[in-house]
Amino acid sequence: MNLKIGVIKGDGIGPEIVTEAVKVLDKISEIYGHTCDYTQLLMGGASIDVHGVPLTDDTVAEAKNCDAVLMGSIGGDAKTSPWYQLEPSKRPEAGLLRIRKELNLFANLRPAVLYDELKGACPLKEEITAGGFDMMIMRELTGGLYFGERKTVSEDGVMTAYDSLTYNENEIRRIARRGFDIAMKRRKKVTSVDKANVLDSSRLWRKVVEEVAADYPEVTLEHMLVDNCAMQLVKDPKQFDVILTENMFGDILSDEASMVTGSIGMLASASLNETKFGLYEPSGGSAPDIAGKGIANPIATILSAAMMLKFSFDLDKEADAIERAVAKVLEEGYRTIDIMSDGKEQVGTEKMGDLIAGYIE
Repeated sequence: MNLKIGVIKGDGIGPEIVTEAVKVLDKISEIYGHTCDYTQLLMGGASIDVHGVPLTDDTVAEAKNCDAVLMGSIGGDAKTSPWYQLEPSKRPEAGLLRIRKELNLFANLRPAVLYDELKGACPLKEEITAGGFDMMIMRELTGGLYFGERKTVSEDGVMTAYDSLTYNENEIRRIARRGFDIAMKRRKKVTSVDKANVLDSSRLWRKVVEEVAADYPEVTLEHMLVDNCAMQLVKDPKQFDVILTENMFGDILSDEASMVTGSIGMLASASLNETKFGLYEPSGGSAPDIAGKGIANPIATILSAAMMLKFSFDLDKEADAIERAVAKVLEEGYRTIDIMSDGKEQVGTEKMGDLIAGYIE
């Protein structure tokens, strides 16, 4: 199969970690008889430096011509980077919001897995995490507060800001269906997270999710308020299978879930539309403080590439081969600095990529 992949290396550590993911994809192609046709795309700060904007119309068009996009991290140091002297619509993260909207990437999948080999890196007590955990957070990505109308005005001499949170039933129904479909391939449980005791948008969310659940009698549905979910993630993370939630709640909860796995550098992410197209990226940030030092953890980006093979190309065997290689490297005791522990061997970004590629069968 020819895999037509857009590559956004991005900012900060992005180019380093994407390079290792591409290395692993090339090894998969070699072993399984595929070819990868890469299109290099600019977005974020890298695009601002060249084009003056975080995302151009040409880049959007090129991305749409690909089967999937693999992306590194976007953004820089908000205190020191000149990118953040620009108006908000021209800052790096504006490009990320726009590409999600342009490509209709409404479903964000963030797996949070605690590997047994990394249980020592988990900040939770061992009795809570014994046996590990494996959850998938399904976050609606193109609606809600982040895309609502906003303004800042002076009212009676007082500066006042407005942000609108809006969802319609169609937006909720499509993400709910994707969540239940994913649950059918896992442990058949969906926890729908909302704030229905306060918000009208959450009451509609709950109503539509219940309607969708009726079409999936094998899946157990439970509702959970977002504040309780935040507590339960650190109290008993093993209870969760698929967490289904709206944009802002998902943004916060997925970062919390990432840290109870021990390192955000381990967590992949996929953003999908209604076709097989998806944008795949690590859950972590651009980490400008360590950019160029060769110490960033590339595993999240490599696992994102595995998700790309699975969800956009239906290459489950190849995706499983990458996941097994990652598990083998961890089992052999190799660690980047963020997941380092006593008795293990510390390696850099490039070496970790080499090891994972080497273990692919």
